[in-house]
Amino acid sequence: MENRALKIFDQTGTVPLKVVHGHFVTNHSHVNYYLDMTTLKTRLSEASAAASRLASRYLSNTIIDTIVCLDGTQVIGTLLAQELTNEGYMSMNEHKTIYVVTPEYNSNSQMIFRDNIQPMIENKHVILLMASVTTGITVRKSMECISYYNGITVGVSSIFSAMKEAHGQPIVSIFSSEDLPDYASFPMHDCPMCKAHQRIDALVNSFGYSKL
Repeated sequence: MENRALKIFDQTGTVPLKVVHGHFVTNHSHVNYYLDMTTLKTRLSEASAAASRLASRYLSNTIIDTIVCLDGTQVIGTLLAQELTNEGYMSMNEHKTIYVVTPEYNSNSQMIFRDNIQPMIENKHVILLMASVTTGITVRKSMECISYYNGITVGVSSIFSAMKEAHGQPIVSIFSSEDLPDYASFPMHDCPMCKAHQRIDALVNSFGYSKL
């Protein structure tokens, strides 16, 4: 993308986030920033710093059995599980450890867990880990899926969130709209950038971006 990328840091100065201003299309909305989390999700040092920040936001009496990773956050999820285990967070499952799993999607884009993964969800206390929360739609669908498999959602974590809570769950995030005060998300049918004939820079999702 030709738009210039900027880098912002969390309050501790240890977690970087690359942001690009422009006109971008996601699965659910149009947004005026692309949040490039490529290195956060793949570089060990950055993923470790992100996991440490998220772990510090949970109370010591939170029971956590499973972390469900969305948006390619498996590396952060694994390090988060390690952080929580090191800090003595309680687990109710028989192995006294934390599972780290990723859902599958069927042909109807519905989230599913195969039979071999379902025991890691059923009757387990689950944290949902996401790269970003913008509209809350994915949070709702994920919580419905976890509930369908008789799991108990006890927390929602994300690198960035434009919302403080979604569907009754507070969102623990490293970055928020306070870090990007002009961040905005618009319905696809009511986007002021489209109305102003501002060209779309890229289609974006959890894998990255495709320039137009």
